[in-house]
Amino acid sequence: MEFHTYTLPNGIRGIHRQVKSNVAHCALAVNAGSRDELPTEFGLAHFTEHGFFKGTNHRKAYQVNCRLENLGGELNAYTTKEDTTIHATVLKGDFSKAAELISDIAFESTFPEKELAKEREVICDEINTYKDSPTEMIYDSFEDMLFAGSELGHNILGRKTSLARFGTDAILKFRKRTHTTDQMVFASIGNMSPHTVQSVAERYFAERPATRREYERVAPGQYVRFEKTVVKHTHQNHCIVGNRAYGIRDDKRLPLALLVNILGGPCANSLLNVVIREKNGLSYNIEANYTPYIDTGIVAIYFSSDNGNSDLCIDLIDKQIKKLQQSPLSSRQLSMSKKQFIAQLAVSMENNESYMLGLGKSLLIHNEVDTIEEICRKIDSLKAEQLTDVANEIFTDNSILLYK
Repeated sequence: MEFHTYTLPNGIRGIHRQVKSNVAHCALAVNAGSRDELPTEFGLAHFTEHGFFKGTNHRKAYQVNCRLENLGGELNAYTTKEDTTIHATVLKGDFSKAAELISDIAFESTFPEKELAKEREVICDEINTYKDSPTEMIYDSFEDMLFAGSELGHNILGRKTSLARFGTDAILKFRKRTHTTDQMVFASIGNMSPHTVQSVAERYFAERPATRREYERVAPGQYVRFEKTVVKHTHQNHCIVGNRAYGIRDDKRLPLALLVNILGGPCANSLLNVVIREKNGLSYNIEANYTPYIDTGIVAIYFSSDNGNSDLCIDLIDKQIKKLQQSPLSSRQLSMSKKQFIAQLAVSMENNESYMLGLGKSLLIHNEVDTIEEICRKIDSLKAEQLTDVANEIFTDNSILLYK
């Protein structure tokens, strides 16, 4: 069996993949992110993640930060709209130490006010850095507008004025409400036997009290198309053309992912890269992305260009989309696109850390994980007409956000 899965008595699920490597990776994925914040809590999920490193009932902040680094390992965390993940990379002989540390900071963090005061300044600097990067900022701005009025419609980092209000009590209440054991997965990958990994998980996670989520996420309201231009006085124009898309549990998610890869994936032969960059020299960077959430998703085509070229780029993008909507791919085009997509997935799986994080997310959302063989079979079964149908469903009434 490629994966070993298990469930602890308190509801925490686990997944492990044994591979030949001297390095081990592990992570605790929690199904709680910025969309789980109340209107008065914007930015609190991300602040909580930072607070995990500021001390526990057993360790000072410097002890948390040095525990694995002194062994040559790494400890980190990140927050998204829907999940918070604490992850570690160590030599396989130190796997137990990494699991213990993750458990300690996930369940025993004290979030001391003195340390939080310093971390507010760090996050404020992070917000400033983000504001200085229109390439990053435009994605969040577009998503905020696309999901305006919903739980998904606000920035993960929050605002400086909000951060000033958050203290220890606010974080503890947020963690208690959202970080429940029924919404957690401990994922691992490395050259450890399934029995060893499960024993370690039981030792450090099974004794934590069982908790259950007592609220339901609310799906975003109806989509309203928009076009907006924001004057930023940047050297280049930055633009996103996009729309809402399928959620992570939708069967049409896979054909959309393939379609987006054909349109503006990372390869130089993507349709938009060929037309916008190679043939017309209008943009150094153009890409298409698909981000699925539990109950919705987002497709976004981003490009940067010299002032005055944006309208032409948008027109060329629109023409490529219309071709995909009106004419199914030939059998040869479809076959080549499938092979490229499968190869990209296979290459990405060579990165054990990314693979491990993907396993945790998949088990967290689907309660199961597809093998690479199952994924390839699903991709191979896709028909050209499915991609045409998806193109007509998703890339209609696109919204546009332009920074100039």
